[in-house]
Amino acid sequence: MSQATLFANTPVKATSIIGTNVANPEGDSLGTIKDIVMEPGTFRVAYVVVSFGGFFRLSGKLFAMPFGLFKYDARKTEYILDLPKGQLEAAPGFDPEHWPSMASADWHREVHDYYGSQPWWD
Repeated sequence: MSQATLFANTPVKATSIIGTNVANPEGDSLGTIKDIVMEPGTFRVAYVVVSFGGFFRLSGKLFAMPFGLFKYDARKTEYILDLPKGQLEAAPGFDPEHWPSMASADWHREVHDYYGSQPWWD
């Protein structure tokens, strides 16, 4: 096992994830991870909250995205998000001053349905 693989699978502090760059597979910077949302019963990461900055027309919004969508590139110390441009442009986001209700089962289901990801509770 290479050192990069070992590092990529080693537990990390949440504070080392927050602020990490998010890029697409081509290496273009998309934004940064702004926060982490945990599921209190299992302490699993439910979502990472991403700010896409000036990318496309997404500026000023935050996006809760299932953490399983991201791959970690240990060499570049950044997370890779491999989603089509159109899917990112149409992604459900929210105002940083008005977060969605994390208690809403409908909201959680909509997020996971949009990204086609397995919910953490299943």
